[in-house]
Amino acid sequence: MDVSVVVPTLNERDRLEGCLDALSADAPDEVIVVNGPSTDGTSGMVRDRDDVDVLVEIDGRNVNTSRNAGLDRARGDAIAYLVPTVRVEDGWADAIRGTLADAGVVTGPTHEELRAGVATDSVETRAIRGRSVTYFNGGNAAFSREVLEDLDGFDENLETGGARDAAHRVAGLGYGVAWASEMCVSRETATDGGRTERDWRKRYHSLAYRLAKNYGLHPTVPFRTGRHAVADAAATLRDVAGGEARPTTWLGNGRDVLLGATRGYADGIRARYADRSPRRNPRGWSNRTDRAVAVYDKR
Repeated sequence: MDVSVVVPTLNERDRLEGCLDALSADAPDEVIVVNGPSTDGTSGMVRDRDDVDVLVEIDGRNVNTSRNAGLDRARGDAIAYLVPTVRVEDGWADAIRGTLADAGVVTGPTHEELRAGVATDSVETRAIRGRSVTYFNGGNAAFSREVLEDLDGFDENLETGGARDAAHRVAGLGYGVAWASEMCVSRETATDGGRTERDWRKRYHSLAYRLAKNYGLHPTVPFRTGRHAVADAAATLRDVAGGEARPTTWLGNGRDVLLGATRGYADGIRARYADRSPRRNPRGWSNRTDRAVAVYDKR
């Protein structure tokens, strides 16, 4: 089984270099970097390397567009996706080859290097309307070509949450997701302790969109959206009580949650009726052929 690895990147030159060094040592069959539009010298660094087979330059900042642009150029039987901030560990590619033959999708753990030790993630499965959905890390996942073609790649309507959406659609099409502990990647924790400002409007637009698109006009959509909102509101209130956030921040976040969820629900219902097939992907891989503005192919 030939493994093509797609690495979407945007202004991550230094960390991408480390990611590619680790990949080179693990020897996948093909490496494709989708860059766009970086301004930190990423293009020159990638073009100077002998271990990157294809560099695709795009002008969009949507990671799902980058994923589909990589699929445009991939030739392998298996297509794996990595984020540039991780490094694969020994045996990563072999774990894909050994596991993907019996499953449509395979994912593995991310080891995060912390001051107090190493944290890792685990399998997450949810039952939604009689469907067992196993989520996977979009920054460390591999698909058989058959599955990606049936999914029609990733939904470019989504700016975030594309892997979560794909997990719902994988389950809807009846494919399994395997967990391979040997398919391991590692990353260092961020210098800010891993805390980043969330765009609540985008987060809840994505959540409501993918639930409405995949499950339609059903109480599970507002119920699950509301449950997430309550949990996030409680966490923000704790920050306010601890002096780490202002009360106006909590109110502003609530407004963004409401607006994002309302718009996401409406967009999701429209998307559901735009693609009534089981793949539920109105703006997928086959929807366009003009993602790349330049391609440097060394094969």
